[in-house]
Amino acid sequence: MAFYSDLGGGRFLASAHTNGPWAEGAQHGGPPSALLGRAVERESPREDVLVARVTVEILGPVPVGELEVRSRVARPGRSVELVEAVLSAGGRDVARAAAWRVLRSPDDVAVPPRHASPPPLPPAAEDPPPAGWVQGYVQAVEWRWARGHFATAGPATVWARQRHPLVDGEEPSGLQRLLLVADSGNGVSSELDPRRHWFINPELTVHVHREPVGPWVCLDATTTVSPGGAGLATSVLSDQQGPVGVGAQALLVASR
Repeated sequence: MAFYSDLGGGRFLASAHTNGPWAEGAQHGGPPSALLGRAVERESPREDVLVARVTVEILGPVPVGELEVRSRVARPGRSVELVEAVLSAGGRDVARAAAWRVLRSPDDVAVPPRHASPPPLPPAAEDPPPAGWVQGYVQAVEWRWARGHFATAGPATVWARQRHPLVDGEEPSGLQRLLLVADSGNGVSSELDPRRHWFINPELTVHVHREPVGPWVCLDATTTVSPGGAGLATSVLSDQQGPVGVGAQALLVASR
């Protein structure tokens, strides 16, 4: 079973795999972000461009149910263009994305990434999530921890691989795989006890300098919380060939 079934006409049905860990019936931010990324890739597709940045705004709880996706080229251009996609449920917009696509360059100019290479992929291990979490997204992704854990406060480095297709009958793209797990940065590197505090991200921004390859994505994540109610989670995103980009999430931090 995939995260979503394609109902046709821009409509999708979310499966139980999309359910976030905190509340039954509300999706984790990763699958909707990936579904919006898919819409961006399919909107007026061009072989001569690549997605360099995606920002996802989470406008409210995304229900585990029927959704509709619409997209458009908001700013066309030969070298750069802005594509927008919107996700709605029951006639209400629940998330939207804005993505810059840039022209592929024929030049062979490259500067090596300054971020450290990710650690090797750890071996598979039985590693159940903390007790009390809702079944769904966390179980639909395979997690292999190189540092830290969901149940341990502090920075963390984890390899993640989705166990199911994003949309039934389709092989997910590198960008879709990246967005599906990038929204987990604040969860894997949480600094606060989730039983006592919220650290909710109303947005996700991912900058990509190389298209990801392969099924595995590494998040090297850190969360900062300062007095005043705001926080910031940042992640270096890598595949098994090395860093591919950076994710960031603004956080609402408050007592539960």
